[in-house]
Amino acid sequence: MKQQIDQLDWQQVAGQMNDTGYAIISSLLTAEECDSLRQQYDNKELYRKTIVMERYRFGLGEYKYFNYPLPAIIETTRQAVYPHLAPIANKWMEVLGIQKQFPDSLPELLEQCHAAGQNRPTPLILRYGIGGYNTLHQDLYGDIYFPMQMVLFLDDAYEGGEFVLIEQQPRAQSKAIVLKPQKGDALIFTTNFRPVKGTRGYYRVNMKHGVSQVTSGSRHTLGIIFHDAA
Repeated sequence: MKQQIDQLDWQQVAGQMNDTGYAIISSLLTAEECDSLRQQYDNKELYRKTIVMERYRFGLGEYKYFNYPLPAIIETTRQAVYPHLAPIANKWMEVLGIQKQFPDSLPELLEQCHAAGQNRPTPLILRYGIGGYNTLHQDLYGDIYFPMQMVLFLDDAYEGGEFVLIEQQPRAQSKAIVLKPQKGDALIFTTNFRPVKGTRGYYRVNMKHGVSQVTSGSRHTLGIIFHDAA
């Protein structure tokens, strides 16, 4: 998996992230890997917490946060992807004039999280049935957060359930971006904002994400967030 990730066209990913705030990587996981992750959904030993979304008015569905140690495929993916995203994130900070630089490796980022009292793992698996949806939100979890994250799509036997990004342009109406990657695809997207170049330099555009209503079938995704939670 690490070799496969390292061989991706990260220059193209960087260009897409800079232009739109998201990038789709096709077929990062095999169908068998997707099925294995989905079939482990009810294995209670893997998870530290289950959230029933309607209890918190987050939407309709359920998600579970993994415990450390993470399953090998999740740990490898998280460790291997992060170093390719850190330079993009650091460039974003630079052009926006934000005095923040992210370390080269994930363990270094997690050290910063743990020093700030953010010790809980954030990778999670989500399940939506018919009628399920996720309200617009941002996954920050504490003062230390990385500005990009991933979603891996684990099935395709459902209708609806599109991934929605909302771009909140300053002094303008919001823009909706609706995506439906296929089983095995990975979506990388901004956690809370991205830089946009205007006539007077770069400015910050805030973004939120959610999931539209599932109209048939069952939808499973794996979320990989790089920072830990408080």
